[in-house]
Amino acid sequence: MTVNWAVTTYDSAFGYVSAHGAPLVDLLDPQPGERVIDLGCGTGTFSAEIAERGAEVLGIDGSPEMVAQAAAAYPGLSFIVGDAHDFTVGESFDAVASNAALHWMNRDPDAVIGRVYAALRPGGRFVGELGGAGNCAELIVAMQTAWRVFGLGEPELPWYFPTPAEYAARLEEAGFTLRLLEHADRPTRMTEGPNGAADWVRAYAARALADVPPEIVDPLLKRVNDLAAPALRRESGWVADYVRLRFAAVRKADSATPLPFGPFAADPQL
Repeated sequence: MTVNWAVTTYDSAFGYVSAHGAPLVDLLDPQPGERVIDLGCGTGTFSAEIAERGAEVLGIDGSPEMVAQAAAAYPGLSFIVGDAHDFTVGESFDAVASNAALHWMNRDPDAVIGRVYAALRPGGRFVGELGGAGNCAELIVAMQTAWRVFGLGEPELPWYFPTPAEYAARLEEAGFTLRLLEHADRPTRMTEGPNGAADWVRAYAARALADVPPEIVDPLLKRVNDLAAPALRRESGWVADYVRLRFAAVRKADSATPLPFGPFAADPQL
């Protein structure tokens, strides 16, 4: 193991999520003519980056609104609405990639990995980056503390942030051979979130606000800001305490099936 390391609002106010996808394209190394699924495609930015390398891309997302925006922004690409826990495709793909989306698929992570396995040809690649253990720890503690201060129940958090060992085990148990796993801190400027942690909660933890009485939402979020500020507010602005888990895996190939070329293709010496 190597250790180095929301619809309109989602792209405009917090566009850094999409911006950090570029290096993941290099890890995927899509080849002209390959068929690639972008799982959790959102508004299509990562799909378009894959397509620029000459691959045929199918974007899948559970949000009809995001899929509609993706289709409007990139009319030459294919996008469909689908649940990552139970999606099916009619033919095998060369690769499945996912950027900043797998941690939202928290109902049954093993089911998601299983559907990816089923969608790939033998030797096909699964590449992704998601929030890892410790992701947004300061933000989450600030939320939980503020909720308690206001006499509210524990906030519902819609994410799954696995440890490297946990996710590696899930991949290997599903039939993948792991080629790369990186888990690293990546503090990230909230460049378009002027109200800091409060804006972050509105964009990414809206479910937690759904049961909060409307009259206390603003003071509640002000308390979140006050609690998070010592760790996350700098003179230059707010920082999100991101921790990312990046991986590359290969579906185990039949003996007669050649493995793909690319930066993590099978090494015959291994």
